Formats: sequence, C-alpha cells, structure tokens
Amino acid sequence: MRALTISAHGGLDSLEYRTDLPVPEPGPGQVRVRVRAAALNHLDIWMLSGLPGVTITPPWPLGADAAGVVDKLGTGVPDAHAKIGDYVVINAGISCRRCEFCLRGEHSLCVKFGLLGEHFPGTLAEYVIVPATNVRAIPTSVGPETAAAFSLATLTAWRMIVSRARVQPGETVLIWGIGGGVAIAALQIAKLRGATVWVTSGSDEKLARAVELGADETFNHSEIDVAREVRARSNRRGVDVVVDVVGPATWERSLASLAKGGRLVTCGATSGPKVETDVRKLFWNQWTILGSTMGNDAEFDAITRELAKGRLVPPVDRVFDLENGRAAFERLQKGGQFGKIVVRISNE
Repeated sequence: MRALTISAHGGLDSLEYRTDLPVPEPGPGQVRVRVRAAALNHLDIWMLSGLPGVTITPPWPLGADAAGVVDKLGTGVPDAHAKIGDYVVINAGISCRRCEFCLRGEHSLCVKFGLLGEHFPGTLAEYVIVPATNVRAIPTSVGPETAAAFSLATLTAWRMIVSRARVQPGETVLIWGIGGGVAIAALQIAKLRGATVWVTSGSDEKLARAVELGADETFNHSEIDVAREVRARSNRRGVDVVVDVVGPATWERSLASLAKGGRLVTCGATSGPKVETDVRKLFWNQWTILGSTMGNDAEFDAITRELAKGRLVPPVDRVFDLENGRAAFERLQKGGQFGKIVVRISNE
C-alpha cells in the first residue's frame, strides 16, 4: 500500500512516501475505504512536530479527511451503515459509542474520542479503516477532491455556528483568518443561517475571494485595528458572534469586538494555547465563551445533506498527487491557501 507517513516527529524532512505498507483489514463493525482523495488540515502540521500525549507507531499515515469507495466490510456491519461500492465521505472523529456522552448523542465529547491521523492511522494512504458509523454515502456527482475537502472543516464549523453559537437570522458574525477550511465553512454556514458575516485576513486577495462567497464586510487585520473598526462600522454596538480559531494573537480583540451579550466560539489555537481575559469585562458585558470540537452523528448527517444539495461546497485551493505530498505540506505551512489543499490518491 502507498501512503504518506512519518516514523518520527520533526519537520517536513520527517515525511516519508512509502509504497510497501500492508493493506489493513477491517475488524468487527469497521469498513475499509479505498481512498480516492484526502485533504490536509493544520492537525497534520502539528503531527509532524508532535503533540503532547500523542504517540505513533511507525510508519504512521497522516491525514484526517478523505473520500473514497467502501471495498470491504468487517463482521456485523448492517446495510444501513455501509455497503461495498458505496462512495463515501469520512468523519475523522472516532468515538467509543458506549460512554455517557456517546449514548446521549454527543460523540465528540466521548471520553475516548480520537482523530484519524492523530490517534488512529490516517487517510493519506490507499486504504483506511474506520467504523462503519463514520462514513456517509454521497452522490457520485460530487468530485472526490471536493468531497475530500469537506468533512472535518465543515463538521467543525457547523457545530460552532449552528449547535454552539446558535447563530440566528439577522445577527452579525465576525470570522478571523478567512482562507482556512474552518473559516470558509463558517462563512458559508452563517450565510445559510441568514446572518451578516464580517471576515478578516492579512491578504486583500483572500478578502476579495471571501466577498465572492458572500462576506458582507472585510477587514485587513495587518493594516487596521479590527476591534476599533468593528465598533466604528457597527455604530459602537459590536457583533453578536466572533469565530476565533487563532487564540492569544486575536483573543483580546475578539472580545473587544463583541456586543453586550455576545458569544465567542473557538475550536483552535493556532497562535498558542494560553489566553488572558479581563473577567470584569466578561461578566459586565455578559459575554459567553464557547469551546467546540468536531461534531456528532446528527451534525454529520446535516452537513452531508447540504453537500448532496450543493449548498455547502468547499473551495479547493490546490491538488497534489500522493507521491508529491511534501509539496502539499509546504503550501499548507506557508499559509497562502484559500480553501483546502487536497492530495489525490487514486482515480479508481
């Protein structure tokens, strides 16, 4: 089996394109997917350098997102979950299905929750094994590159916008760092919810692309004080919701952009893990700070329905072949992409 792997943590030099890995076999309740395309996430960059508490078994395939065809079933997989020949997208979040959180339908709160590419062998390979509950059949009219770019970012953004922040029609949402997969999906979903969406970027080109996707206001955060400009454009009111996946580099300005009673929702910390908050402003303005990670089965069902309808289609930045996977990682590391970077695995 071909795969893009690491055997030790480090930088881009740690990446290994392998052609000699054994083809994995599905266990009970699992399916094997012949991967047609996979997509990169910042998780893959972090896995290169190593994450606290995460260990790998070399050679370790990276990747969390993928689309492909179910080619083998483990025992006990009902037809309702998957059939051989199904063209599917994959939910990268693996849960135990038995703990109290799973039993109440909150699979991303599972006490044993893990991700493909981080806790389980990933998708940058010709084959990947996942629980049958983690695949959804989609129309063949959705291209594999588009499908591969879809699941992780869209599921994450859906939970943030719909389930956690509960964005309502007429509200104003500020999204930091438009260009990445989660930020773009959050923009698309917030517009579907009837919200007004304001976005930031350090690139005027990315801001122009965001306008094409429906952004109502743009801020070049490398040139202006975003919080001050938000106050000016909102007649000093602020916005209802801020989507912040950056962390300490933007946290104070995110809170300063919120209206009274506003909500800040976060799913990441690309600039670091520690933030400072003036608790006096927090309680006086009655803000709500919401954490969010991935999503549950119901949310996965919801986004795949939207994909099938053509209402949530992720932009693809660039496509690389698997053997040229290092170039894909180099592009992601430079941060110049708008949309998802996709790796083509197979044309079958």
